[in-house]
Amino acid sequence: TPQNPHLFAVISVPDVHQVHIFYRGMLGTPTFGVTPESSEVALFAEGEIPWDEIAFPTVKRTLKNYFADRAQGNFDVHDSVIVRPK
Repeated sequence: TPQNPHLFAVISVPDVHQVHIFYRGMLGTPTFGVTPESSEVALFAEGEIPWDEIAFPTVKRTLKNYFADRAQGNFDVHDSVIVRPK
């Protein structure tokens, strides 16, 4: 369970009628695992992230925003829309 969660990103995916909401927080205990929607999970350092293997564009966008914000030392709430090419 994340400790001290803060809203980080709200990303609309209108093609599938979804809104993905992301929070950032501290990982209280190193307990995490697979879910029905994630068959493999792992923790990575920024330089080790397998970007081409990330299944969801919303996750990739959120991670890129996180690392950009971290580099600037300021975390904003990101609001965006992802439209899939037709």
